[in-house]
Amino acid sequence: MDALSEILRDARLTGGVFMSGTFSEPWCLAANVTAGDCSPYLGATDHLVLFHYVVEGMMTVQLADGTRHVFAPEQAAIFPHNDDHTLSGCEPVEHLEIFDESSLPAPGALMEIKIGGGGAQTRIICGFLGGRLLASDPLFSVLPPMLRFDCASERSGSLIKMSFELAADELTKARPGTDAVLARLSELLFVESVRSYVEDDIGSSEGLVAALRDRSLSKAVALIHRTPDHPWSVNDLARHAAISKSGLADRFRQHLSCSPMEYLTQHRMRLAARALETTDLPLLEIAASVGYGSEAALSRAFKRFAGVSPSVWRERHTGAPTHV
Repeated sequence: MDALSEILRDARLTGGVFMSGTFSEPWCLAANVTAGDCSPYLGATDHLVLFHYVVEGMMTVQLADGTRHVFAPEQAAIFPHNDDHTLSGCEPVEHLEIFDESSLPAPGALMEIKIGGGGAQTRIICGFLGGRLLASDPLFSVLPPMLRFDCASERSGSLIKMSFELAADELTKARPGTDAVLARLSELLFVESVRSYVEDDIGSSEGLVAALRDRSLSKAVALIHRTPDHPWSVNDLARHAAISKSGLADRFRQHLSCSPMEYLTQHRMRLAARALETTDLPLLEIAASVGYGSEAALSRAFKRFAGVSPSVWRERHTGAPTHV
């Protein structure tokens, strides 16, 4: 059982809004697209992940703190929080192009952008993934502003390289179904980049990244994410994770700053909140799906978590009164 896979599955990211960019030196581009701008393509979303994959040429990424990172072909920059950044080539440039909501294509369409001064060429595929209620997600909260994925050094690199080469060809021909292919490829790229980060970030001694490297703790986290409706107790989790009850509690406190039951409750409440926002399921069904035997039990727990009742939460986020 893989805790990281379970957590990423729960995130329910969906891909869409793709751009094939051809840039010639000198060039510089800043992205200013929000989650709300992408709702026609990704559905109701309040969290945006952005990526740039280099097909040809060189790309320089400058982050908000001024640091610069150079990307070669078969490398990708992934922005888990859609943080501000600029893209450019290798030559100095004075003019900054802006990519914002006015630049987006019609829903379901693929977009091609060409800018620059006519020099050496760089080709990039860009895409977005969307999700909901991820700001407080235990994984997303510890991801850095930017992840780097290098096909040459990753086990899944050959597959992703071949897939993007195919996608680049399909983008130029606007073949039917290309957006669906890119959506799946975008999700794969994000999963593989996070997996690489978790495996390589050996400096993390606390937080979820460190927890995922702890075999017993990772097993308990995976169980919680796989079956949140199960009536888990600390004893049950400890037994399945092959660790003592006190040992499991200590590791949760050390790495996740909460008890096993607090982590379970927080996860259940995030799932309930997402269901309230994105479905019209009756409250009783939502309660059962996250391990509560009655509407009243879920309502009490949810109000402690969110400060409002489930019905108020649903009305605030959907504009529709709750019917149960």
